[in-house]
Amino acid sequence: MNAPRRPPRRKVDGVLLFDKPAGMSSNAALQKARWLFNAAKAGHTGTLDPLATGLLPLCFGEATKFAGELLDADKAYRATVRLGIVTDTADAEGQVLETRPVTVGEAAVRGLLPRFTGVQRQVPPMHSALKRDGKPLYELARQGIEVERAPREVTIHALEFLGWAGDSFEMDVSCSKGTYVRTLAADIGAALGCGAHLAALRRTRVGALDIAAAVTLEQIEARAADERDGLLMPPDALLAGLPALLLNERETARLLHGQPVRWEGPPGSRCRVSGPRGFIGLGEFSADGWLQPKRLIASIPA
Repeated sequence: MNAPRRPPRRKVDGVLLFDKPAGMSSNAALQKARWLFNAAKAGHTGTLDPLATGLLPLCFGEATKFAGELLDADKAYRATVRLGIVTDTADAEGQVLETRPVTVGEAAVRGLLPRFTGVQRQVPPMHSALKRDGKPLYELARQGIEVERAPREVTIHALEFLGWAGDSFEMDVSCSKGTYVRTLAADIGAALGCGAHLAALRRTRVGALDIAAAVTLEQIEARAADERDGLLMPPDALLAGLPALLLNERETARLLHGQPVRWEGPPGSRCRVSGPRGFIGLGEFSADGWLQPKRLIASIPA
């Protein structure tokens, strides 16, 4: 007996704030969500390691046009750092390279954290998706090949010590794009003299999007298929950190036809643009006093 045929993929527009479980890759999360929503088009806003849990914004339909906006966004994490054990990946998935006695305590960690705030220079880990000659570093690492990596400048906005348990401590990290929290954990361990690795990581914020609004896989599956769209945020949720601008009917028509609108704003800055019937896209201010259409959605609500 043949299984019932799945209906054709449908047009779905919106943003799903997904609370990714540990052990699932970002791409697997994307494909699972796309299947659950039966969406024709889907994308994510940047990867989250399989080890990590937490906020992974997923985009459907028109929202995919704005996915890149979160690549440069600041992020926040809750991290558990295990002292005394050094691994080849700087996290709990790696092979143990060295075990050292832990002779420091909570006071030493609290006193050290301020040194790791502000602008920092990090050497990206070999087990990362950065590429060398077109090949991801993690592929080279799996072959036992290590190449020199140039330090990169990142900004740690804040580190908050949360608690101590055994030889581990927990902290909240607020940081710029490109920050490797496992590298941060390893660097803290090196500074303490006992070594360390990242034991657990949970992403709690991406730009203006917060984990408090995220839904789990179980919550999605618990909903009837025809009720799941109620879990989605509108496409402009990805632009929540930008100032909002409301145009009138005439201005909206001009922008939708690719024409600029006379509007003063900080040159080079961007804004979230809406018209009388709702969100229409992303705009950018020019130096000569015009609002230029940067990226527009294909269909405007009637």
